[in-house]
Amino acid sequence: QVQLVESGGGLVQAGGSLRLSCAASGRTFSHTYMGWFRQAPGKEREFVATINWSSVYAVYGDSVKGRFTISRDSAKNTVYLQMNSLKPEDTAVYYCVADSAYNSRLDRDYNYWGQGTQVTVSS
Repeated sequence: QVQLVESGGGLVQAGGSLRLSCAASGRTFSHTYMGWFRQAPGKEREFVATINWSSVYAVYGDSVKGRFTISRDSAKNTVYLQMNSLKPEDTAVYYCVADSAYNSRLDRDYNYWGQGTQVTVSS
């Protein structure tokens, strides 16, 4: 059974940092993309970032570019999201995703999803 388990969420003040982790089990995701989406209350799901298996190619959503960094340890089947200069508008549930054939910004292109971890940024 494939599982994606996120960790690292929490409450932080504006301007602070958090690092999310997502550990995959049940299969490896070699040669596919892993990434992150987020969803705030009352808003549509939003693409955050995605990265290929070798960590050479990464794509970011416009709202996080320059503040967030995605990385991946394929040997550990784990993807990370370093979030700096956090803003209240970054408050959302963050979902780890896996198994897209390309660097898609569309949630329907990822076959596996984690349960989500809450990130709350206070002003």
